Amino acid sequence: AVYFRDLENAEMNGLFVNKLYFLVVVSLGLLAASTASAGIVDFEDLQPATPYEGPGGGYYWNGADGTGGFTSGGVRFSNAYNTTYGNWEGWSYSNTTDTQTAGNTNQYSAFAGSNHSDRGTNYGVYFEPWSLVPTVTLQPGTNVLGAWITNTTYAALSMLNGDQFAKKFGGDSGNDEDWFLLTITGEDSLGTHRSVDFWLADYRFSDNTRDYIVDTWTWVDLTPLGDARELTFQLSSSDTNEWGMNTPAGFALDDLEVATVPEPATCVLLGTGGLLVGAILVRRRR
Repeated sequence: AVYFRDLENAEMNGLFVNKLYFLVVVSLGLLAASTASAGIVDFEDLQPATPYEGPGGGYYWNGADGTGGFTSGGVRFSNAYNTTYGNWEGWSYSNTTDTQTAGNTNQYSAFAGSNHSDRGTNYGVYFEPWSLVPTVTLQPGTNVLGAWITNTTYAALSMLNGDQFAKKFGGDSGNDEDWFLLTITGEDSLGTHRSVDFWLADYRFSDNTRDYIVDTWTWVDLTPLGDARELTFQLSSSDTNEWGMNTPAGFALDDLEVATVPEPATCVLLGTGGLLVGAILVRRRR
């Protein structure tokens, strides 16, 4: 709201108000054009084609076509597929819904039981590699805001019950202080790195009733990564041996939100509009 006091006459008032209204409208128009507009990468522009044979059915893509990754919503997700062993690392996408089957035959299901939103059925799945460093590459002029993340069924059931490779989190007593951590790191154009941690499971509480394994889609704020152009992901666990981590090294991601960054020229115009409004106010007060 703008309030006017002690204006000299109605004609001048009208002229002043019209000028100010015009400048405010122009400034707000520039602001609307330049304000970071959010976009959502929901993987619905992709069509997984390999059928899942387990409960619930569905389809997945794991890079067996040798393309080295995929692009969704203008964001690039890297992948590597080993044709000798038939395994993959990095990013895949899926719409499978199996929350019951333990083991690596069920690599593509989110433990939440479906994708995050009601816009479709797809979501992304990450598996930490032995070789490449998988990345998520943003388009120029965009910043990451955050994403919805959950465990895969493979990892969650392994932590919940243990398996032939990994321990049951908490141990038999429930008192073992186990944890499963995702670290997301962003690198900007100057090579600056910033990181955000998200606990996929945490059994370090003195009160065991507070121990948890993430089983729903959970929002992870990634704005601390600033103007990162590229994201990398690292998983770590309390359950390790000389060969590395025993906990299945995967998680699921959906509805990655990015924002368009205002162009510098637009910001200058917006600032100019604000200065003009201020100048008129100062002149009018005089």
